[in-house]
Amino acid sequence: MSDGTVTRAEPIRSRPILPDGYGVPEVDEGMVEWSWAVEQLTNARNYWFSTTRPDGRPHAMPAWAVWVDDALYFDGSPETRRGRNLAKNPAISVHLESGDNVVILEGEALEAGKPSADLAQRLVAAFEAKYAASHDYHPESTSWDEGGLWRLQPKRAFGWTSFPTSLTRWKFSA
Repeated sequence: MSDGTVTRAEPIRSRPILPDGYGVPEVDEGMVEWSWAVEQLTNARNYWFSTTRPDGRPHAMPAWAVWVDDALYFDGSPETRRGRNLAKNPAISVHLESGDNVVILEGEALEAGKPSADLAQRLVAAFEAKYAASHDYHPESTSWDEGGLWRLQPKRAFGWTSFPTSLTRWKFSA
């Protein structure tokens, strides 16, 4: 019996191409596994969201999020700077807090619309588990019925635990 979760194929793992002198190994040995990145995404507390303003200037802001069904879900009013930026240009980069155990997601964040009852319950449980005790955040399964829920299903990601020896790039199928 399915628990309602959606699972995508494992992303393709490789080394990113950097200019000579960065010391990126030419072999796969030492790259980090996607399962490590998922653990970081699941357990992270704060996420740095980078979007682009309509005039081309960057905008970065930390916010809360949860990793559910191979996607990053976050909420907030469409009237926030981040929401307005995404409405004009859905391109986004999301970075976890650590500069040592790094996970960076790139892709497009789109309004998720009203989630199914099952997904809404899983999102509520994930947000509650992370933020309720310390920040008194208690979303309800109907919290996103009128909008304000965003979903980033990454197109590519980067991660490392020791730069540049573990530097890894993941590419996701469409």
